[in-house]
Amino acid sequence: MDRIQEAIRDSLQAKTRLLSAPHLLEKTAQAAVQCAAVFQNKGKVLFCGNGGSAADAQHLAAEFSGRFYFDRPPLYAEALHVNTSFVTAVGNDYGYEHIYSRMVEAAGREGDILFAMSTSGNSPNIIRAAVAAREAKMMVIGMTGEEGGQLKAHSDVLLNVPSSDTPRIQECHMLLGHIICELVEKELFG
Repeated sequence: MDRIQEAIRDSLQAKTRLLSAPHLLEKTAQAAVQCAAVFQNKGKVLFCGNGGSAADAQHLAAEFSGRFYFDRPPLYAEALHVNTSFVTAVGNDYGYEHIYSRMVEAAGREGDILFAMSTSGNSPNIIRAAVAAREAKMMVIGMTGEEGGQLKAHSDVLLNVPSSDTPRIQECHMLLGHIICELVEKELFG
């Protein structure tokens, strides 16, 4: 029982630190504005992450392409790992560090957005995806933990949540992602 309460307290503390970081709230609003603009211009938003962050990437892409709070037209968003044949072929032929950059090269276009999700900010495949996205003149929104890691240097907007604890970081990523989805949906569909 004590560990359960402690974990809940830790989660609340991470979110309280997030709430007390006006620069992160500002960057979250900026990310939402950029996403809305991309969708208005018939562009797309791509997501990538590893492990739990891959699940979060897929979840957030589904919020855009399916629906969030209400029925409305779908928005073009996709998690880059959902084609397992592609992921395994590229991982086998080129190396795991290329699975996302290769798909960014295939699907990303100038003006699109890549959400690059890495709790450490140091995942080689996420860094390569961010580099490929910037080379394609896409915007990169990095979602990391407190330090930002190497991804900081490759992000146009960095949402580096104030925690170094992976589960708490991922919980805050989902909170910020849901906020962005809500703001975009309201902006585009009222």
